[in-house]
Amino acid sequence: MAVRSFVFPGQGSQAVGMGRDLANAFPEARYVFEELDDALSEKLSKVMFEGPGDELTLTANAQPALMAMSLAVFRVLEKEANLDLARAGKYVAGHSLGEYSALTAGGTFAFADAARVLRARGAAMQEAVPVGEGGMAALIGATLEQAEDIAERAAGDEVCTAANDNADGQVVLSGAMAAIDRAVEIAAQEGIKRAMKLPVSAPFHCAMMAPAAEAMEQELGAVTLSAPAVPVVANVTAEAADDPDTIRKLLVEQVTARVRWRESVLYMRDNGVDTVVELGAGKVLGGLTRRIDRELAGVSVQTPEDIEQFVKTL
Repeated sequence: MAVRSFVFPGQGSQAVGMGRDLANAFPEARYVFEELDDALSEKLSKVMFEGPGDELTLTANAQPALMAMSLAVFRVLEKEANLDLARAGKYVAGHSLGEYSALTAGGTFAFADAARVLRARGAAMQEAVPVGEGGMAALIGATLEQAEDIAERAAGDEVCTAANDNADGQVVLSGAMAAIDRAVEIAAQEGIKRAMKLPVSAPFHCAMMAPAAEAMEQELGAVTLSAPAVPVVANVTAEAADDPDTIRKLLVEQVTARVRWRESVLYMRDNGVDTVVELGAGKVLGGLTRRIDRELAGVSVQTPEDIEQFVKTL
């Protein structure tokens, strides 16, 4: 019998049209998108279904939208497959904002609270650094150690750090734009397979996000958190947590800290997980799972067809 973890994607997985087929096929999904609109007092679901793409990509929109997409898939599975997270999964985890999706699926957050907190998180992260002053770059083919060395050499007296350790050979740097430009040049000189700046509006998961972390401490302090149905493997520690006060603290730290995704997947594997099930938009985490350990089964569930196939495996 499979030992599963359920994981939830982060920013960058959004696409216009996401959730539309689910809403048409399943009333449970429609209810989620209606609840999203009610929580935010606007029709964000219309932007998800119809665009425009540049509006969906705005950080303050993408974050609650991706959470809602993940929760729509999860709620449909609860209904269609009688999915009980406490019985079906050993852990939950999510990439950056996906950690909020994981915690909402696990019952730590009420859905409406998660939507409002993510709207505030997206806005705070966008406002923390003026557009153009910070950036991010992906280093493909670099180890974490190589990426850290390149970041240190590029930083000078500015911020430049390894922000996302996604998988073997895929590390993302974040920091001041000039330092990121230097890092891309150094990576090319070092023979790194590929170094490319990412089309993001802010330098996420680095010290430049400190104002956003302060804002999130206030936002999270005003929300009631419950213990999750199964432990969450936190981005900050790459270890399991189930105490609400600890989770709250880690979510604040997460804004400026590295996303330790590779280590998180290895932690789940080392603690018995053999199947990683991605719920929500895109297939990024399924692909990373296979890069981290080809022995792990990686499954991505986002469409009605995916749901039909996955239900057969339960």
